[in-house]
Amino acid sequence: MPEGVVVRTGLAQARERLAAPSGFVIVDIDLGDEPPLDDEPLSRRLGLDDAAGEWLGRADEHVRAEYRGGTAIGVVPVVCGNEVSHVHVLADERRFITVHHGPVELIEAFIDRLRQDLPPDVVTTLFLFLQGVLETFRRAVTQAHLEVEDLEEAMFERRQPEHVQRLAQLRRRAAHLHRAFLPYAAVAQEILVRRRMADHHLSEERQAMNRLHEHTVQLVLVEIEALRDAARRAATSYASLVADQQNVVINRLTIVSMIFLPLSFLTGFFGMNFAYLTNRLMSEDSFLEFGVGLQVGAVIVALYYVLYRTHWRQLRDSRARDAADDQP
Repeated sequence: MPEGVVVRTGLAQARERLAAPSGFVIVDIDLGDEPPLDDEPLSRRLGLDDAAGEWLGRADEHVRAEYRGGTAIGVVPVVCGNEVSHVHVLADERRFITVHHGPVELIEAFIDRLRQDLPPDVVTTLFLFLQGVLETFRRAVTQAHLEVEDLEEAMFERRQPEHVQRLAQLRRRAAHLHRAFLPYAAVAQEILVRRRMADHHLSEERQAMNRLHEHTVQLVLVEIEALRDAARRAATSYASLVADQQNVVINRLTIVSMIFLPLSFLTGFFGMNFAYLTNRLMSEDSFLEFGVGLQVGAVIVALYYVLYRTHWRQLRDSRARDAADDQP
């Protein structure tokens, strides 16, 4: 394994480390604690050539990548908790530099692994770092997908008002990951295809790393789309549960309205003045007529029910049998 140096330092010592005559050097620079940069580009302050570009280290730089004169530079998105940070990367024949503003979990884990198992060259280091970038997105997507499934199961067991709030947050999370990763997928595909078409003498190892990275990029895109579909499906399920509950309430209100419909008719007929009705029922004759009428009505209903259940049904069945017998 060639000799290599892995250091984490600021701008003051970074230039000395990069100028050291070692096999290759891996330098991580955190600009979060550094004073604001002046008009001089970071590449010149580090003693790099013009191929490094003047936008290296800018805080407001979006996802991009360039390959000039054997030097690859770019800005890659990295998932850090609930946020997406941008890390600047520069790689040439003997230097691999990462520049970021503030702590990044991926950088911490990447540097710790490099001190235990140093890659053989800068190209392998670059691909390992980019694979780590993809893994941050995959872990975030997997965690969000599991939360969506758990939330959907909890909604079917017992729907709570906070479920819709958490579901909206997960949908925004999926959209945020998709919006952050899509530019990187386009840039990575463009650079890898261009290098494969321009350089026909790539080794089998580098071609395999290119194919692996392209496959992983497409896999992350598929997983993000699956997360968005799962979030939309959970939102549709929540809307269906709300609609079912509203239908139950509407059915109950319909039954209540049918019960109170006669009362509304009486209210409209008497104009909210029941004095006539109460005075009418206070007399003995009216009360007697009302009681007898109820009894007669009950008897008529009972007779109709009995006759319908016995004699009239038997008569109807006998006619049906006679008609069947008369047929040849």
